[in-house]
Amino acid sequence: MTERSEPRQAPAPSINWRRGPVSIGVLFGVLALLLVFLPTTLLIVFAGLLLAILFRSCGVRIGRLLSIAPGWGVALFLLGLVLLLAGGGVAIAPAVLHQFDELWREVPAAVDSVMAWIKEYESGRRALEQLSPSDLWSFEAGGVATQAVGSVFGTLGNIVLLLFIALYGAADPRTYRQGFLKLIAPSGRADAKIVLARSVDTLQNWLVAQSIAMAVVGVLTGLGLWLIGIPLALVLGLIAGLLAFIPNVGPVLAAAPGLLLAVPQGMNTVLMVLGVYVTVQALESYVITPILQKQKVSLPPVLVIALQLAFATLFGLLGLALATPIAALSLQLTRDLYVTRYLERDTLAADEG
Repeated sequence: MTERSEPRQAPAPSINWRRGPVSIGVLFGVLALLLVFLPTTLLIVFAGLLLAILFRSCGVRIGRLLSIAPGWGVALFLLGLVLLLAGGGVAIAPAVLHQFDELWREVPAAVDSVMAWIKEYESGRRALEQLSPSDLWSFEAGGVATQAVGSVFGTLGNIVLLLFIALYGAADPRTYRQGFLKLIAPSGRADAKIVLARSVDTLQNWLVAQSIAMAVVGVLTGLGLWLIGIPLALVLGLIAGLLAFIPNVGPVLAAAPGLLLAVPQGMNTVLMVLGVYVTVQALESYVITPILQKQKVSLPPVLVIALQLAFATLFGLLGLALATPIAALSLQLTRDLYVTRYLERDTLAADEG
C-alpha cells in the first residue's frame, strides 16, 4: 500500500505591480521630498540644467554650421563667450563701472530727497517714526550683518556650482539622459524619452524667447532714458534687461533706481522716467512677449503669477526667478503625462465601449 501523497498547495498569488507607473511615482516622490527638505539644492540644479540646455543648444547650432561634433561646438561657443565678455569688458567696463560708481553715490542722495518729501506730510512723519534706526545698531544687527556676509559667500559658491553643473551637462548630456531613463521601467522608457525630449525643447524655446525679450527691454529702456536726459542710462538699461528675466516683478524692481535718480530733477522728470518704464513694459508684455510665445512657448499668465507668488513665498528670490521656466516645464509634463496619456485614453475607452 503506497502512501497517499498530499496535494500540493497552490502558490500564493503575486501582486501585479505595474512597474511603469510605480517608477514614475517613485521618481516624482523623490523630487517632492527634495523640494521639501533640500529646496535650494534642487533649484540650483534646475538652474544649472537650464543653463546647460542653453549652452548645448548653441553648441549644436555651431556644430551643424561647421560640421563638427556638438561637444566641440559647445567648446567653441564657450570660448567665444569668454572672449566676447573679456573684449566687451575691456571696451565698456570703464564706462559701466563709472556709471555704477555714480549710481552708488547718487542713490543715497535721491533717497534723502524722497525722505525729505515724505516728512513734509504728517502721515509720512508718523510712518517714519515707526522705523526707528536705533535697532540697526543693536547687538542683534551684528548677527544680521554676519548672516548677510555669509549669504554673499554662499551665493558665490552656489553660482560656481551652477556653472559646473551647466558645463558638465552641456558637454555630455547623453550620460545624464541615459542615467535618468534607467530610473524608469523598461516598458515606459520609450515614452519617457519622448517626454524628456519635449521637455528640453520647451525649456529651450522659453530660453530663446526670454533672451530676446531681455535684450529688447534693456536696449529700449537705456535708449529711452538717454533720450530724456537721464544720467547713467547705460547701467539702468543693463539692470532693466537683467531683471526682465523675472516677469511681472523684475520691471518693478528695475524701475526703482531710475525713479530715485529722477526725484532730484523734479516731478516732470519722474513722470517721464515712469513713462519710459511703463511704455517699455507695455511693449514687452503686450507686443514682444505674445509674439515670441506664439512662436516658442505659451504660458497662461494667471498660472505664471500664481506660481511666482508660491515660489517667492516658499523659496525666496531664487524661487521667484525660476518660477516661469518651472511653470513651462510643469505645463508640458501635465499635458504629456496626465492629459494625453491618462485623460484622453479614458475618452478613447469610452468611445470604444
